[in-house]
Amino acid sequence: VMSVLFGLIFGQAASLCAPSEYTIHVEKRECAYCLAINTTICAGFCMTRDSNGKKLLLKSALSQNVCTYKEMLYRTALIPGCPHHTIPYYSYPVAVSCKCGKCNTDYSDCVRERVRTNYCTKPQKLCNL
Repeated sequence: VMSVLFGLIFGQAASLCAPSEYTIHVEKRECAYCLAINTTICAGFCMTRDSNGKKLLLKSALSQNVCTYKEMLYRTALIPGCPHHTIPYYSYPVAVSCKCGKCNTDYSDCVRERVRTNYCTKPQKLCNL
């Protein structure tokens, strides 16, 4: 009984997956400004199981969970300084709640970013929504 309770408590404590503040930098070639958008993304640690005997086990026995969206909504921001012929809107996800689960490539980047490209090359405007 104690080992089951310890496993449940440790599993909950070890999975630290929650909405986290994040700034997205958005710019379009035609527009005069870069927009810095403050939003929330899912970030954190999830318990995973990876056996040394991978070749002997079924894939369903291996668990590779990531911190991903449980609930999200989309907001739209207006990029300033765009000419009339350009669509000046940018839609982005906002994490409402998060979970540990399989990564869905339909709406998540499932690999760790190696090169930091989230920056502005034009004058910056801040968007707090």
